[in-house]
Amino acid sequence: MIPVGFAYERPSSVDGALALLAEHGEEASVMAGGHSLLPVMKLRLAAPELIIDISKLSELSYVKVDGDEVAIGAGTRHSTVERSDVLAAESPLLAGVARTVGDPQVRHRGTIGGSLAHADPASDLPAAVLALGGTVVLRSPRGTRSVPITEFFTGVFSTAKEPDELLVEIRVPRTGGAGWAYEKFTRRANDWAIVGVAVVDGRVGLVNMGQTPLRATATEEALAGGASIADAAALADQGTEPPEDLAGTKEYRRHLARVLTRRALTTAAGG
Repeated sequence: MIPVGFAYERPSSVDGALALLAEHGEEASVMAGGHSLLPVMKLRLAAPELIIDISKLSELSYVKVDGDEVAIGAGTRHSTVERSDVLAAESPLLAGVARTVGDPQVRHRGTIGGSLAHADPASDLPAAVLALGGTVVLRSPRGTRSVPITEFFTGVFSTAKEPDELLVEIRVPRTGGAGWAYEKFTRRANDWAIVGVAVVDGRVGLVNMGQTPLRATATEEALAGGASIADAAALADQGTEPPEDLAGTKEYRRHLARVLTRRALTTAAGG
C-alpha cells in the first residue's frame, strides 16, 4: 500500500528539527532510519502531514562514557551499537542485543532512538534498556528533561514524549563485567521475538509480554530475596498480559517467558 501524501523537511541541526516540531506538533513525525515509521505509514496506521528527517544529524550519533554511565546519541545506528568498543567494555548487554536486531540491512539503517521512540513491545532494544535501568533524554524548545526508562513507555507505540520533544540521548549504567544474557525465541532468525528476555545485574526485561516492554519484577524480587534461579524464573510471567496471535497463545508466551528467563539467568550467572 502507498502512504498518503506528506511534506518533507531535512533540518541541518537539532535546533532546526526542534523548531519544526514546535511549529507542527502532532502533525509531524520524526524519521531517522525509517524502519519503524515507513511500514506503519504504508499500512496507513500513521499519516503525518510532515516528515522531519534527522538521519543526517551527526550530532546525534555517538557512544561515549560519561561518569558512571554510557551516553548514546539517539541517532546512533544499531550496527554502531553492536560494534562499539565502549559498549563492549562498559555495557555489553546493549551491544549483544543490538546484534540480534533484524538483519544487516536493518541494523545499518535503524537507530536506537527510533526503536525506543517507536515503543513496539516486540522490539529488542527497549527491553534491553529497561533491564539496564537506563534513562532517555528529551529536548524541546522549552528545555531538556531526563525520563527514567521505567516511566517512558506508556502503551503500544506510545511514550511519555511530548509532540514538541525530540529524543536526543539514551543513558545506561556502566555494568562492566556483570553477567548478562539475552534469550530470544523466533520462528526465523530476523523475525520479531515471540518472546525475549534480557538479563543483567539481577534485572530482567521482557519482550512481547504486554502492551509495553516490561520488567519481570516478581523474578527480580525473588532473586533479591535469595531464591534459586529455577524458582525465580518460574515467576517471570507474573503480572504480564502477553498478546495472542498466529505466533502463539498467551499461555505459550507465558511458558516461553519462564523458560527463557531461566536460560538467561543461568547464562548471566556463568552457567
